[in-house]
Amino acid sequence: MAKVVPFNGLRYNTEMFSNLDSVTAPPYDIISPAEQDALYEKSEYNIVRVDFAKEQDGDNEENNKYTRAGAEFASWIEKGVLKREEKPAFYIYEQVFQYNATPISLKGIISAVKIEEFENKVVLPHEETLSKAKTDRFNLMSTTDANMSQIYSLFLDEDSSVEALINLYSKGEPDVSFVADGIKQNIWIITDEEKTAKITEKFAGKQLFIADGHHRYETALRFRNAKREENPDVVDAPYDYVMMMLTSMNDPGLLVFPTHRMIRNLPDFDEAVLVGYLTEDFTVSKVHLTEGDYSDIITNRISSVADDKCFALYTGKDYYYRFELKNKNAIDNYITDKSQAYKNLDVTLLHTLVLERFLGIDQNNMANQKNLSYTRDAKEAIEKVQSGEYQCSFLINATNVSDIKEISLANEKMPQKSTYFWPKLVTGIVINKF
Repeated sequence: MAKVVPFNGLRYNTEMFSNLDSVTAPPYDIISPAEQDALYEKSEYNIVRVDFAKEQDGDNEENNKYTRAGAEFASWIEKGVLKREEKPAFYIYEQVFQYNATPISLKGIISAVKIEEFENKVVLPHEETLSKAKTDRFNLMSTTDANMSQIYSLFLDEDSSVEALINLYSKGEPDVSFVADGIKQNIWIITDEEKTAKITEKFAGKQLFIADGHHRYETALRFRNAKREENPDVVDAPYDYVMMMLTSMNDPGLLVFPTHRMIRNLPDFDEAVLVGYLTEDFTVSKVHLTEGDYSDIITNRISSVADDKCFALYTGKDYYYRFELKNKNAIDNYITDKSQAYKNLDVTLLHTLVLERFLGIDQNNMANQKNLSYTRDAKEAIEKVQSGEYQCSFLINATNVSDIKEISLANEKMPQKSTYFWPKLVTGIVINKF
């Protein structure tokens, strides 16, 4: 099962940076161009300059954003901007925030995890990936020899023994603490050999479920294989491991948000025709909206349905349609080679019974986002339709963590953008340099 070990992380020199908010960043794949500019302005040493460097006119094979990132990274190490931990360490990572006016804490352990092929069922995925993102991360790893950000993974902790150990080792004041995007980030650095050995032992029999970072894990696997070809006699090398943040599936701070679908540029989109077709498999309710925040009203109502196989269609008017699955066997006519857990997912039902069947948006179309875009923000899903930029939006409920576990154990992958874990882990807290 999982091999979870401490590692000599690279961290920002706290003697140079008293507040790490100036040098850390969100994950690269949620940073807009405007946010990228703002992070560049924050500090000449902000991690975004390496993890998500800018392209420049005249980029070529010898000089491009990846080669510049590698050179920048090396110079930071040489200057002492980044310092390597003297002893192998685990990093207990806590995020403290408020959600719906309730204070919440999410805790886990940043570790080095032995890379395993998915078929070994030690590290399990749950979501499909895109080749473009994997090429981008591979190019960066090739010039930096490092994991810049931690992959977010979950584990089962039925007896809460790992949780108890995490809380025991993080009783005192954190070694590092700062606020980023309104969320407090606390780090405890665990180097005591007896403690690190106990943590490794606790994970020895566990499986790990990737929550966020599928592209980075598959890239790490490809990078490891390339290095093994170059060094066939080297055993248990640093590149055989990847940096992960490990959090219990039972952690009360674990939040999964839905990702809504927005539809555009369909040549013959007809609201009435679509709704008519869908009455075959769904109970359809037309609900009028009078005043208030449409996004809040719609998402609250679909999430309150007892049978959570429910989603909404908004077309820009003062009403929306609520669809509740009535034909429980409808999906069986289209998907025969997947588990029941996969077939019962809200996103599976929406993609298969609506987007593919009636709107002609197939898997390739989704992957290229030709007629489909994604947003976590329900308000954006409403406003983009009201503005005329999109023809309609489908608002859905969040995927349950238990569904993620079942899909992973069945060795299956959900459609893209099935989950959105929040808050996002901060990049730059610790770096895994091979």
